[in-house]
Amino acid sequence: MKKPPLIWTNILLFAITFLGAVILVPWYGITYGYGMAEWVAFVGLAFASGLSITAGYHRLWSHRTYKAHWSVRFLFALGGALALQNSALHWSSDHRIHHKHVDDNDKDPYSANMGFWYSHIGWMLREYQAQRYHDYKNVRDLQNEKIVMWQHKYYLPLLIIMNIGLPALLGWLNGDVWAMLLMAGLLRLVVVHHCTFFINSLAHIWGSQPYTDKNTARDNGVLALFTYGEGYHNFHHIFENDYRNGILWWHYDPTKWLINAMAWTGLANNLRVTPQERIESAKLQMQLKKAQHKVTQLANHEEILEKIHAEYELLKTHIADYYQAHKELLEAKRKQLTTHQLMQQVEHLKQELLARQKQWKSLTTGFA
Repeated sequence: MKKPPLIWTNILLFAITFLGAVILVPWYGITYGYGMAEWVAFVGLAFASGLSITAGYHRLWSHRTYKAHWSVRFLFALGGALALQNSALHWSSDHRIHHKHVDDNDKDPYSANMGFWYSHIGWMLREYQAQRYHDYKNVRDLQNEKIVMWQHKYYLPLLIIMNIGLPALLGWLNGDVWAMLLMAGLLRLVVVHHCTFFINSLAHIWGSQPYTDKNTARDNGVLALFTYGEGYHNFHHIFENDYRNGILWWHYDPTKWLINAMAWTGLANNLRVTPQERIESAKLQMQLKKAQHKVTQLANHEEILEKIHAEYELLKTHIADYYQAHKELLEAKRKQLTTHQLMQQVEHLKQELLARQKQWKSLTTGFA
């Protein structure tokens, strides 16, 4: 089959920046050295550009998981140009197609089923889906946002200002323009590029699937360290409208923390959260599925399956009862009604649920 034409602009961009990062950056460091200012700028601009993609392009504009003040959206537009990953309009369009057709080799722009290289960077090197380039029907909501369209219109001058002008200015202020251009400009750009690309590639290959196995997305705490919290990708692909990726307090998710901080200061609102009952139900369904798969290989599998299904139905009922009572308690508090009896009921149901979850874990240990 004839391969689509090469996109030489992208090939040269990725090749030149990568070679510059692995050759020029260490050469300059050995010859002249880098100071603390260059390292601080490298880290600061890496987080600024990376979080503009994860909190801005991804969770704000692609999935509409929260609303942000115009000043935040403006900074995300600048940070997105600094990340050099196309405009927010184009990026969001691609990403929405990815979620709609995940793992479909013909429709998913960066389908993981095409292999690591393709999903990581290869999909940007050839005209695989040229028809998408100016088809923005799936982001009509973003076309009504002035900041998004301003960035889209002036993307080229913005990326030059942010990737060359800003590091050069910082270097001039610090007294070494070339050192800052290489560290805060070139090396930072390459690192952020590939850390972001890991979300499309490694996050669909390496990790666990605690919530769904209907797609290739994985949860991986190690990847979260390199992707500003996006490593909890299995959760994201089943609950894409949740502003969080790492839902537990110990999950490393600086994107979530940034959104929370903006909410506390009034710069963000309408943060969308998946009801905990849905999350628990999805986890339980996957645990059942994994246990069933393991049990079918045993001689007495029918007897064990019967016990597992009985315990599954009991736990599912306890989950529903607890969260229904919890919802009623919150509603009563909102209406300033007497809640003492409801609080006792919720606590009782909570303890029953914890006991049932312990029983479920004991039963399925070794199978799931």
